[in-house]
Amino acid sequence: MFERFTKDARALVEGAVVHSERTGAETVEEEHLLLALLDREAGRASFALASLGLTADRRESVERSLAEARRRGGLSRADAHALSGLGIDLSEIVSRVEEAHGEGVLAPRRRAGGRWAKRRPFAEGAKGTVVRSLRMAVARHDRRVGDEHFLLALTVRPGVPAEVLADHGVTYEKVTRVLYGDGGAAKAG
Repeated sequence: MFERFTKDARALVEGAVVHSERTGAETVEEEHLLLALLDREAGRASFALASLGLTADRRESVERSLAEARRRGGLSRADAHALSGLGIDLSEIVSRVEEAHGEGVLAPRRRAGGRWAKRRPFAEGAKGTVVRSLRMAVARHDRRVGDEHFLLALTVRPGVPAEVLADHGVTYEKVTRVLYGDGGAAKAG
């Protein structure tokens, strides 16, 4: 499938792996794909992000939002709200767990030092984003998967990256409108 990726999409995937390695994460996560998208200075995705106001000067805000979600064990605010509806106060749970075991203990596990013997595996969410990117390209009748398809995929997959992007004014409808001029296109499955 990698041969169907544009140069920009390949660079994006490689950038996500670098982010994963830099943070010592055991797997490549969706957040690494998002951070790699923000690193890109060329390509259709960076054009769309800049058009929607998500520029380098707002990267720190995105990173802060991702860090807050990691502190919640990777749960989105929507997840926290759903738990609240069941009478579960996620903030209280996080506070108590961190009080007993240390700050950030609920964040995904990180590998301490050393190098990986093999390629870094993609977590299920990141794999799902890759698959959804391919579906986005097919739905658009595009011959190749570009970084813009990854951006579109991140905006429609439920979870923290979509929530963070939406908080910064980047939604599927807005990205579609910027890239294709039609905000009403159907979401690829």
